[in-house]
Amino acid sequence: QHKDAYQVILDGVKGGAKEKRLAAQFIPKFFKHFPELADSAINAQLDLCEDEDVSIRRQAIKELPQFATGDNLPRVADILTQLLQSDDSAEFNLVNNALLSIFKMDAKGTLGGLFSQILQGEDIVRERAIKFLSTKLKTLPEEVMTKEVEEFILTESKKVLEDVTGEEFVLFMKILSGLKSLQTVSGRQQLVELVAEQADLEQTFNPSDPDCVDRLLQCTRQAVPLFSKNVHSTKFVTYFCEHVLPNLSSLTTPVEGLDIQLEVLKLLAEMSSFCGDMEKLESNLKKLFDKLLEYMPLPPEEAENGENAGNEEPKLQFSYVECLLYSFHQLGRKLPDFLTAKLNAEKLKDFKIRLQYFARGLQVYIRQLRLALQGKTGEALKTEENKIKVVALKITNNINVLIKDLFHIPPSYKSTVTLSWKPVQKADASQKRASEDTTSSSPPKKASAGPKRDARQIYNPPSGKYSSNLGSFSYDQRGGFRGGRGRGWGGRGNRSRGRIY
Repeated sequence: QHKDAYQVILDGVKGGAKEKRLAAQFIPKFFKHFPELADSAINAQLDLCEDEDVSIRRQAIKELPQFATGDNLPRVADILTQLLQSDDSAEFNLVNNALLSIFKMDAKGTLGGLFSQILQGEDIVRERAIKFLSTKLKTLPEEVMTKEVEEFILTESKKVLEDVTGEEFVLFMKILSGLKSLQTVSGRQQLVELVAEQADLEQTFNPSDPDCVDRLLQCTRQAVPLFSKNVHSTKFVTYFCEHVLPNLSSLTTPVEGLDIQLEVLKLLAEMSSFCGDMEKLESNLKKLFDKLLEYMPLPPEEAENGENAGNEEPKLQFSYVECLLYSFHQLGRKLPDFLTAKLNAEKLKDFKIRLQYFARGLQVYIRQLRLALQGKTGEALKTEENKIKVVALKITNNINVLIKDLFHIPPSYKSTVTLSWKPVQKADASQKRASEDTTSSSPPKKASAGPKRDARQIYNPPSGKYSSNLGSFSYDQRGGFRGGRGRGWGGRGNRSRGRIY
């Protein structure tokens, strides 16, 4: 019945502006009554979605969800995903809203359309579809994001992760780590394995290839927040000790202005506290120890009259030492007799001399910093210079605590410190108070109440005179280098894709 009348409406897409506007409204309105004309109806509406007149396009896009019934839904999702490439902001928002509304009808069907475009669509469509997932999935209610839907997202994401750029990888980790089913210990473990696969920890590390360095950095940054006492960082820590530390000085920075060596040492320090049982613990501890020695100078020789024999005072690189000492302290707990039984007496004596010399320089510097920050609170602490001093005080206090531990006979590994760039946890604060007699590194009560507490959230690395190798770059804690790189890790991202409505 009325089939001919509906066909006339469909033919309206070939007419003038008025006919097209009417068609854009009436094709979806009566769509469900003519299943035998479904294909023709969807194609007619698609023609309107690509019309030259922006108002007709918007009207047609707005009505697209009405076609998303039964078997047609994945196709409509596919079409809407391709329409994400629109540069008209109102049109783009309509596409987003249409996708969200069909998501609520059938999440898996909608995801099918999105993922087919991510895997096979044009680059601009792929990019925007990934962005859509990374921003919109977390806004969907639990009844839409069921366990089955989340499993589908994980399965499809794994396919995409076989060929991604660094930027895309970061977005996918954001998508996956936001899934409720992956918040469990086994879920986190799965994510760590995904990252390890992406980091390609089986391959030989090439320190002079910026892509290779970039991949390792990006992947490790994604892995760090996933580690815990139940999800171990062993694989990554082992790789860093065996392949990265020995090549530290020859690393090629993937981003201009980044202190690549400090960046690597910070990541190692963060991971070291969650390292499980390591196969080659002694040899990796030795590599870490040797690297630490490079930054712990011997005191300059004195002439017979007690004056410095013309040698310059060595520069103390506090930032590097904090990271290396912390990592050594964390892994040393697993082999507490390393310094006493595994090193010969001569080496241990040499290490103690270096520690003592470093500790002396440290005390002088801590006094200067406390003096400079004394009585300063609130706004005064927010100046660039004072922020740097507050972080410097955290670094020097941390090193002080760790050196005192290693001076014990036998060396102790009991103290806990919070790395200078991390916010202090309340538990740490109470532990610190409890162990104040053994770790008397905290400044006098007055000073700590001011500068140290107010400045907990400062993440900038130290720069300036107390760490000679540091520039004043802005350190981006995690999540890739904002706009720093083009597409592709090595040969990735060379896809040829066609448009497939």
